[in-house]
Amino acid sequence: MDPVVVLVLSLSCLLLLSLWRQSSERRKLPPGPTPLPIIGNFLQIDAKNISQSLTNLSNVYGPVFTLYLGRKPTVVLHGYEAVKEALIDHGEEFAGRGSLPVAERVTKGLGIVFSNGSRWKEIRRFSVMTLRNLGMGKRSIEDRVQEEAQCLVEVLRKTNGSPCDPTFILSCAPCNVICSIIFQNRFDYKDQDFLNLMKKLDENFKILSSPWLQENHNQQSEFTLEHLATTVSNLFAAGTETTSTTLRYALLLLLKHPHVTAKVQEEINHVVGRHRSPCMQDRSHMPYTDAMIHEVQRFIDLLPNNLPHAVTCDTKFRNYLIPKGTTVITSLSSVLHDSKEFPNPEVFDPGHFLDKNGNFKKSDYFMPFSIGKRICVGEGLARMELFLFLTTILQNFKLKSLLHTKDINITPVANGLASLPPPYKICFIPV
Repeated sequence: MDPVVVLVLSLSCLLLLSLWRQSSERRKLPPGPTPLPIIGNFLQIDAKNISQSLTNLSNVYGPVFTLYLGRKPTVVLHGYEAVKEALIDHGEEFAGRGSLPVAERVTKGLGIVFSNGSRWKEIRRFSVMTLRNLGMGKRSIEDRVQEEAQCLVEVLRKTNGSPCDPTFILSCAPCNVICSIIFQNRFDYKDQDFLNLMKKLDENFKILSSPWLQENHNQQSEFTLEHLATTVSNLFAAGTETTSTTLRYALLLLLKHPHVTAKVQEEINHVVGRHRSPCMQDRSHMPYTDAMIHEVQRFIDLLPNNLPHAVTCDTKFRNYLIPKGTTVITSLSSVLHDSKEFPNPEVFDPGHFLDKNGNFKKSDYFMPFSIGKRICVGEGLARMELFLFLTTILQNFKLKSLLHTKDINITPVANGLASLPPPYKICFIPV
């Protein structure tokens, strides 16, 4: 028989076998677009705006649907009800960490963020206990954040009101807080070891913020010193880049909306004044400032599709059967931008978190730190840093842009894992 004919027949058989296996598997899974062999549904995903692609597909297939990112199925949960039902009501079943190949090559399945099973439970329990022993959630940590906020102010004063890119300075502050917790010591912003650490953290976050859909290769390892080192690395990465990116985006939004900035500064002057540093006790007396910070986190949608989850066992969910190990994407963007909970969700408006009397209003839809078993362990520290750093900056400086407000671009420059603000320059004018 002609070799070409043999090759064509062989390929045809493989294609038919692949289609048959996918068809059999898909019957039990939630509905979704028909995947192509090998590449799956990649062509239906805009790598530059994954969250919008998921919204478009949800409009067709509903809040729970299946995508094939390559040959393996991924279940997507879109909207508050589906995300809450999975991560809270079925928390244990959805507590696995899904595939994120870029990170897996670096961490090898170690650390607190990308580990699974008993290893993850053990290291999470250990990390929470250790952070508490080191002062997390105690007054001593607040003192360290306040100290770092004053160091940040002094560095900003040295810009003498001239235009500057705030990226590096705003990254140093939260990184130094983590250093003070882990090493019991902060560093000068010009220390070479500190600069090298900052550079590596920035490079890693940019890599993770690029489109991340690939195949995965899990590796197993024992709980070792390497595991602990990876965990510490996770704490630095999660505790530095996410907070500094939020701070950077917050200042950009405040430049874009000077009326919001004016209201926040008026509240700071009324509650804190000029002669002492802001403290966490002030937050309950500053509803507009609290609402502004919540709105920043809601609006910027830092991790639009969360870190991927996975089901830890064969799981029945809304009459579908999701096989053990299946990756699950939970669209936080669809929750944070829900138009029923947040009218005009594409508009930056602190009023989304205020009641008719101007009091702060909580929302179950506010989940930038995720929810459930895999909620961010550093949520409390991040909230403290955002409040103290922003209020301290606004207590000491007026913010000035080089552009007219209508020309300030607030569109994120990446929409893979994280949404990063576009580069900009700002003037910190001492008051």
